[in-house]
Amino acid sequence: MKLDREQLQIDIHRHYRREHEELGAVGTLAMLERAADFPLAPTLNAGGVLVFPHAGVKDCGYQIAACVRACLESGADRVLVISVLHAFSDAMEEARQRVSGGADPRLEALWGIQGPGLEGREEWRGDHALYSWRHFWRAELERRGIDESRMPQVIERYPYLAGGRPGDLPGIEELARLAEDAVIVSTADAFHHGIGYGDAPEEAMWPDEQGLARAHQVLQEGMAILGEGDYWGYDQHCVAARSDARDAGQVFSWLRGPMSGRVLDLTFTDSSEIYNQPAPTWVVAALMEWTLNHGV
Repeated sequence: MKLDREQLQIDIHRHYRREHEELGAVGTLAMLERAADFPLAPTLNAGGVLVFPHAGVKDCGYQIAACVRACLESGADRVLVISVLHAFSDAMEEARQRVSGGADPRLEALWGIQGPGLEGREEWRGDHALYSWRHFWRAELERRGIDESRMPQVIERYPYLAGGRPGDLPGIEELARLAEDAVIVSTADAFHHGIGYGDAPEEAMWPDEQGLARAHQVLQEGMAILGEGDYWGYDQHCVAARSDARDAGQVFSWLRGPMSGRVLDLTFTDSSEIYNQPAPTWVVAALMEWTLNHGV
């Protein structure tokens, strides 16, 4: 049965609102406190990149909160958030498939970088990728007593259809200038798996020790490819892994240059309810760290 992408977008937003309401102020504070287990400001100060998931907030909120805390504790005046842009229309999905199939992204109307303050397309406004990020950002500012006049500038950018050539994206040079004096974080749900994502029931793994080990392996494989600067290879890896970070990953890698990545923490979210599909249907949620390769 064909996926109704517009209805899925509505369902996801409804699900996110409910989860955040259930988390509440107490749960939010608990996530922010747990995030202290990952002191990652030095990574950002050294020019590295942190990647947080955007899966279920009850499962991975502390990973998102860890990146929020790192940004604030870095002392940076500017935070650049390179976000995923999901395909919530048939036109977006068809364009993504064409480009990952080898078509020229420059021929696509959706090719480019979106975000607040930019002219042009505004599909980013309906995306959920930074829903929880914004939630924890506001909560941590309040917890620390930081008002808007003293908080870092936060710039959200949503690249689409990098196609193995992130340096050709319209607006990439402006983004590079912004990145020069900013810390960079990004988001990724880098492994979707199970019946609801098209795996045959007899091949679908559960998110148990074996399934999560496989997910970790796939994430490390993708990071190794991206770390080599093989942007087209990374695009193809994301197709196979059902990673939504094919564009965001290429862009932050291009902005920062040669880096090495590792998974710091890994959990999962059961997404069978959202897709109205049988279990196992799940997405991995990982906190990932990228550090510069010095001397390269």
